[in-house]
Amino acid sequence: MSGVKYILIVAMVCCMAGVQGQTAGTKLSLQEAVDIALKNNIQVKQSELKVETADINRKQAKANMLPNLNGDFNYGWNNGRNIDPFLNVYVNQQLTGSNIGLTSQWVLFNGLQVQNLIKQNSLTLEASKMDLQQNKETLTMNVILNYLQVLSNEDILVNLENQATVTKNQVERLEVLVREGAKGQYQLSDMKGQYANEKVAIVNARNSVEISKMNFCQLLNMPYNKDLALERNDAPMPSEVYAGTPEEIYRKASEQLAIVKAGGLRVESAKRAVKVEKGAYYPRIGLYGNLFSNYSSTTNRNIPGAVTDVLTDNYVLVNNVKSLVYSPRQQFTSEEIPYFDQMKNNVGSSFGIGASIPLFNNFRTKYRVEQAKVMAKNAELEKQLIDLNLKQQVDQAYANMLASYNRYAAFQEQYNEYLESFRANEIRFNTGAINSFEYLSAKNNLDRARLSLTQVRYEYIFRTRILDYFQGMLSY
Repeated sequence: MSGVKYILIVAMVCCMAGVQGQTAGTKLSLQEAVDIALKNNIQVKQSELKVETADINRKQAKANMLPNLNGDFNYGWNNGRNIDPFLNVYVNQQLTGSNIGLTSQWVLFNGLQVQNLIKQNSLTLEASKMDLQQNKETLTMNVILNYLQVLSNEDILVNLENQATVTKNQVERLEVLVREGAKGQYQLSDMKGQYANEKVAIVNARNSVEISKMNFCQLLNMPYNKDLALERNDAPMPSEVYAGTPEEIYRKASEQLAIVKAGGLRVESAKRAVKVEKGAYYPRIGLYGNLFSNYSSTTNRNIPGAVTDVLTDNYVLVNNVKSLVYSPRQQFTSEEIPYFDQMKNNVGSSFGIGASIPLFNNFRTKYRVEQAKVMAKNAELEKQLIDLNLKQQVDQAYANMLASYNRYAAFQEQYNEYLESFRANEIRFNTGAINSFEYLSAKNNLDRARLSLTQVRYEYIFRTRILDYFQGMLSY
């Protein structure tokens, strides 16, 4: 096999990598993968529910500014000695009674607790939205990294297959030369051993591809598909290092990253919680109103009937004769007043303004305020911890990126030198100037350099995506 032919194979590696995995099966773009992950991820759905819960709490806090209105109704039977709810006297009989009423209260002032609670819950809602955005960004980042991991493993597999193709061609060439007596058997054995090693490496690489695909599918919460193919949009390795300094990246991250915004919002929310608790020191002033009526089975009404003369104990003297006196008397019949008539007749109402002044409540308000202050201090520490971790992560990510870039430059130079060395050694081997050991040594050096170059290229891409994530500029 000529050196020119091998160089052509090497040049075709990138093209072959571009089509690797795009055989029959599902073809998935990075954008589609991110959409599927966001749709299927349970943690994202839980964050969405937390946002809904926070929004409900905010709406409830605003509704607390409205007056309440409650109705009550009862209907029951009493035996023995009871108070007649209509006559308000004791009766000793079976009694059926009923009450109905409406009650309303409207708080006018309670130390601005309601207003501060509304603001607190609004800040909590915004923090929950930032948490949701953070979960989405983190998931998107993981999808990108896993997507690139699959592509990286596919490229490594392509490189190994092309290496094996070169070795296989040499095996076939040596078999012919050995049969013709132009080469020794030991050289053929060396080459076959090299070919066997490369086939083992191909098996391991294929396993790595399938494992990375499985991990990718699991991240997307979708069934594993061995025929899954990922679209490629290979960008050339940049000629200059990633733009920006660690300080610039950190500043942008502090302004853009959702987790930082959420931390700041929680600090403000905790401060509002202190004001909510302090509001309990102030009087509670409000309006109240009641509308009520009742019914009693012992309540009757008299219906006038005929008028009759009734003999009385009185008399008059007529000619010194006592004559008894008759007096007219109205006759009445009694009947129970119907339920709805009583309810209509017994309607009453009351309204007014009331105040509740806190004098002493076992220091409950005092300690609740102190507890809220502790929670506010803890929220501030949590925010400081977020900022500190972010600064350290940015510094580490930038250092990793810079190291990857420098390693790529070194491996690129190494690869170019080994490529030229292999080209010369292949020509010498084909002409019999060197033995198989020297040839395989040059080939192995080139193969390792090519694999290292592929790996460090993807490593650099990984590192730059992390820096993109910190600056809120993930692209896919």
